[in-house]
Amino acid sequence: MNIFISGADGFLGSNLVRELLGRNHEVVAFVKEGDDPKTIKELDIDIQYGNLLDADSIKRAMKGCNAVVHTAASTVIWPYRSEIQGKINIGGTVNMVNAAKAHGVSRYIHIGTANSFGFGSKADPGDETRPYASGIYGMDYMDTKYKAHQYVLEQVRENQFPAVIINPTFMFGPYPARLGSAKMIVSIYQQKVPGFTRGGRNYIAVKDVCVGIANALTMGTIGESYIAGHKNLNYKEIFTLIANVVDVEPPKLAIPSFAAKTFGFVNTLAARILNREPSVSYAMAMMSVDEHYFSAQKAIEEIKLPQTSIETAIKESFDWLKEHQYI
Repeated sequence: MNIFISGADGFLGSNLVRELLGRNHEVVAFVKEGDDPKTIKELDIDIQYGNLLDADSIKRAMKGCNAVVHTAASTVIWPYRSEIQGKINIGGTVNMVNAAKAHGVSRYIHIGTANSFGFGSKADPGDETRPYASGIYGMDYMDTKYKAHQYVLEQVRENQFPAVIINPTFMFGPYPARLGSAKMIVSIYQQKVPGFTRGGRNYIAVKDVCVGIANALTMGTIGESYIAGHKNLNYKEIFTLIANVVDVEPPKLAIPSFAAKTFGFVNTLAARILNREPSVSYAMAMMSVDEHYFSAQKAIEEIKLPQTSIETAIKESFDWLKEHQYI
């Protein structure tokens, strides 16, 4: 199969390219014009340059492909509202879908986020049946990803578009060239995390997500969404786990919710006055005290999503960071 991957030099894309090559697929890697795709440029792939906002560049690069995986997105969380983020995440998805239609691809895998569904507790985790709940944070990242998700589903319903949606939770693993989730590992290793709040998240090895995506090229059901996750851990648990893997002392201070939100509010106010990005925004502080727990049972059953230990994924990320002198 000849597979087109947008955002192929990103964290997920870099791991996905390797998974697909291991399955003897041919890969067309779509990379933003001007970027240096250092995590993939030595691989036996066809690298095409363009821009999600340039529909013609997508259509040209996609020629000859019979499957598409759309991983590219703007994931910035500051400022909360950003017109360009909507253009990239929603408009870019529209351009990708239109190009895929023009080329008559047989399968289109859209990469969303688990936050497009309602989250829950450890005892009652969120799943694909729960309505979007992250609008309370007022962040364009989540809102635009949700709208793009809904657009793809609309295309399935109205135009029989052959799309499947994969919704990852928080991923760890190698090739975090722009750090992203690896910032948590770096911060714990450098002892820059003073404590933990009461909230938590679901975590998964990025390589497991890639296996799920590759499986979804032939498995799963058109028009269905699959949460790609594994372990629900509160922040004390994940910080302790990371600290054990990288061999440092874990944070021990329990931060009250009111203190976290007050710090986030003051930090955000100062950031707006000084025109800089806050270390912790009010929205992030709000999220840190909530339980963003999910179940991946549907993906495990229908697209054979693996469940590699989170410790292994953290170790792979940490080793890559050391090898490439990020720490």
